[in-house]
Amino acid sequence: MVTLTFPDGARREFPDGITGREVAESISKSLAKKAAAMVVDRTLADLGDRIGRDSQVEIITREDPRALDLIRHDCAHVMAEAVQALWPGTQVTIGPVIENGFYYDFFRNEPFTPEDFPAIEAKMREIVARDRPFTKEVWDRDEAKRVFREKGENFKVELVDAIPPGEPLKIYRQGDWFDLCRGPHMTSTGKVGTAFKLMKVAGAYWRGDANNPMLTRIYGTAWASQAELDAYLKQLEEAEKRDHRKLGREMDLFHFQEEAPGSVFWHAKGWTLFQELENYIRRRQTVAGYIEVNSPQLMDSSLWVASGHMEKYSEMMFLTEKREEDERRYVVKPMNCPGHVQIFKHGLKSYRDLPLRLAEFGKVHRFEPSGALHGLMRVRAFTQDDAHAFVTEEQITSECLAMNDLILSIYSDFGFDDVRIKFSDRPAQRVGADDVWDRAEASLLKALETAGRPWTLNKGEGAFYGPKLEYVLRDAIGRDWQCGTVQVDLNLPGRLGAFYIDEHSNKVTPVMIHRALFGSLERFTGILIEHYAGHFPLWLSPVQGVVATITSDADGYADQAIAAARRLGLRVEGDLRNEKINYKVREHSLAKVPVLFVIGKKEAETGTVSIRRLGSSEQSVIPLGDALAQLSDEAIAPDLRRLKQAA
Repeated sequence: MVTLTFPDGARREFPDGITGREVAESISKSLAKKAAAMVVDRTLADLGDRIGRDSQVEIITREDPRALDLIRHDCAHVMAEAVQALWPGTQVTIGPVIENGFYYDFFRNEPFTPEDFPAIEAKMREIVARDRPFTKEVWDRDEAKRVFREKGENFKVELVDAIPPGEPLKIYRQGDWFDLCRGPHMTSTGKVGTAFKLMKVAGAYWRGDANNPMLTRIYGTAWASQAELDAYLKQLEEAEKRDHRKLGREMDLFHFQEEAPGSVFWHAKGWTLFQELENYIRRRQTVAGYIEVNSPQLMDSSLWVASGHMEKYSEMMFLTEKREEDERRYVVKPMNCPGHVQIFKHGLKSYRDLPLRLAEFGKVHRFEPSGALHGLMRVRAFTQDDAHAFVTEEQITSECLAMNDLILSIYSDFGFDDVRIKFSDRPAQRVGADDVWDRAEASLLKALETAGRPWTLNKGEGAFYGPKLEYVLRDAIGRDWQCGTVQVDLNLPGRLGAFYIDEHSNKVTPVMIHRALFGSLERFTGILIEHYAGHFPLWLSPVQGVVATITSDADGYADQAIAAARRLGLRVEGDLRNEKINYKVREHSLAKVPVLFVIGKKEAETGTVSIRRLGSSEQSVIPLGDALAQLSDEAIAPDLRRLKQAA
């Protein structure tokens, strides 16, 4: 007999080897009918799996949020069956679940196109309607290779060979169609439902190697209900309107070009926005006790070997070649941490110097595959608002708590009040002893508990040198963006020989807390563009106002208005072109200029301006001085406004 514990705490005995389906039936027939899978000791499993030990068990239905990945996984199998039914001879390769959907890679002499989607989706609905059960079989390795080879599925033969010896080789059937798969799956194809849609096709090399055959990757999305699918498609439609690359062109902020892949060419307006963000962070962290430093762009590769980065991240690093006059190899800085340790080491440090907080707007370079580059969101050269606090072990919790409060306050200033915190603990591949990790994780968890905010566990996703907190922002259209991090590191300072003198005159290795607020300034800029749809709050807007003339009679007065605005620190430009005012209004609205001062002969004579706000057709005519005072007050950054109010 086995004892099963249920979510409500109830415990019951069952025969050894009972299946999840039988457990569901023992609870109620209605639950057994709705059941899609089960969770055994926190691991998702097939409902048909047998339970052979005392366990915590939960039966989950299709409506459970944890079933969403199963819906998508099953939908990928349904799509693969549909494709092979429509185009016999097509080889299927791999089909994982991804964020918001799934994909499957196919090998076929003629690539698939979006025009094939209606036929594939229709066939998928037929397969779903048949409601064939998913059944799992464990095959002999040689037998599996024989079957796939006879079917002409050569990629599957390779996948069988890649499965480690001793690991069971699982085959999932849905009627007559079957595939090699780790599982788990729901009970039948009918539970996939019809809330799915094929989205796009792309090329992909087999196993990501350009020397291998080119495959066609079909992407799809699937949801538990049609309402959720409709909401997702609407979100995508809205996201397309807000695409930072499109708005970046319209607002003349930046561009990219082939000669510098993954590197941003900032135009004057975009650079103004970037500097506003940088100056904001500089002010906030200065008040919080950070000292700004700058570390070299090129450092000897031996430093990166000692830090452990060369072993873990060498494929993402840019390295120089050796020259006759200098046999050393240099690394183009991919991160700031080793450089900050060198600054800490320069000169003897005492426990009285701690916490020592070093911050840097460090330009870093990392190799991202060309196919992964995506505007400002995924680049090869970016600026980190990076900082490292060197502390004693006793200071970890209080320092992490202060960082947490600072990060949440900053996000609030940008309108991000829905922020999720994830706690990422030790990964499988890591440096440092387990007892060191125990202490680091305990200190970080204590800070979370003290903060009193909800958080979720991101199992095994810590950095290789320590656990971390990840801050995930939800934007105006409901998308999540992981930005800031706090990482406790009890390993790197010791690897690089950092120490301080404690109160007993002993040398002690400091704890190093890595902290990022935005993360990448480039990426955060892209997030802001899309979050605000280009309608920045006045303090952030690259151009805060444009003085546009109706007739040339008002040019002189317009120049005076522009000069007066700039004396107040406002970023105001003039548009004195010989164009109709409606044309000027349309053009500056497209460029997302928040305020237009329209000036004609009447305004020039009366010392007034006609104000038009972005997104509004209403106008108000007020004295120039009042208009500029109003705009100047509105353009104060949130942190400076708080200081002004406190004074």
